[in-house]
Amino acid sequence: MIQADPNAKAFIFDMDGTMADTMPTHFVAWTQTADKYGFKFPENLFYDWGGVPSDVILERLKKEYALDFDVKEAEEFKENAFLELATDVQPIEEVTDLVKHLHGNFPIACGTGSIKETANLILKAIGMDSYFDIVITADDIERAKPFPDMFLKCAELMGVAPKDCQVFEDGGAGLEAGEAAGMIVTDVKPHLYGKKAN
Repeated sequence: MIQADPNAKAFIFDMDGTMADTMPTHFVAWTQTADKYGFKFPENLFYDWGGVPSDVILERLKKEYALDFDVKEAEEFKENAFLELATDVQPIEEVTDLVKHLHGNFPIACGTGSIKETANLILKAIGMDSYFDIVITADDIERAKPFPDMFLKCAELMGVAPKDCQVFEDGGAGLEAGEAAGMIVTDVKPHLYGKKAN
């Protein structure tokens, strides 16, 4: 069972794979993008890079496969492919139930590697758009996860010291970001799937 740490005074939730079961949908969109732009994006690598913004992923893949494509164009293609699929995304209720329990009692924020347009769509699709006054996206920071900037920004806006914040994450980059921020970090994967993902 996913629980709030009794020492935490504020809580930060990742979105993709933590509150919303979006990862399979993102992988379909990435597969379509890979087919169009001529690269491979293995599923295990996709999950390892969970929480990393699309433009950063595309830069890495472009370098890895020595390809010549416009990153901004490819990013737009991927996001549009995802948006076409995203309205059917379901909530991960064990996590969203905790959000509802904490809402109104503690400061809470959402820190996601998605762009703002996608974040707003997904939060609405899973019925969580009214629970977060603070939503920090890839559009709001310069350095993405695994840098701590996103979570530190959430803490700043909540007015709570980083050490008193609990982060709920499923992606390796996000877990690293939470640790780098000096926060209480909870990996949701063992609770949701019974074991840590590779």
